[in-house]
Amino acid sequence: MPIMSSCDKVEAYITKDGSVIRELIHPLVHGNFSQSLAEARVTPGNSTLLHSHNLTEEIYHILEGTGILTLGHETIEVKSGDSVCISPGTLHNITNTGENELRFLCCCSPAYSHDDTVVSE
Repeated sequence: MPIMSSCDKVEAYITKDGSVIRELIHPLVHGNFSQSLAEARVTPGNSTLLHSHNLTEEIYHILEGTGILTLGHETIEVKSGDSVCISPGTLHNITNTGENELRFLCCCSPAYSHDDTVVSE
């Protein structure tokens, strides 16, 4: 049986970094092996908290909007259609610089875990 979900049927929640996410595919819910896929949203003028993941590699794929992604000591502008890989241990956050909601997919391997998210102070 295929593993699938519909974004409009997944309940959103606020994660440790402050973004609003919907876990579209996650092993604890869907029974897949080791990765997760979430849709994240950041409202105009807001940012996620600066954070890192000890074990998890992430890929952000920007669906809508524009922003500034901080990766360690570097910042890059991102827009719809861009994909960025975030290595484990890299401090990062994303700021919505546009007038509309910033919406992106976040693929995590291994799957996202609150326990693996370290918020910087």
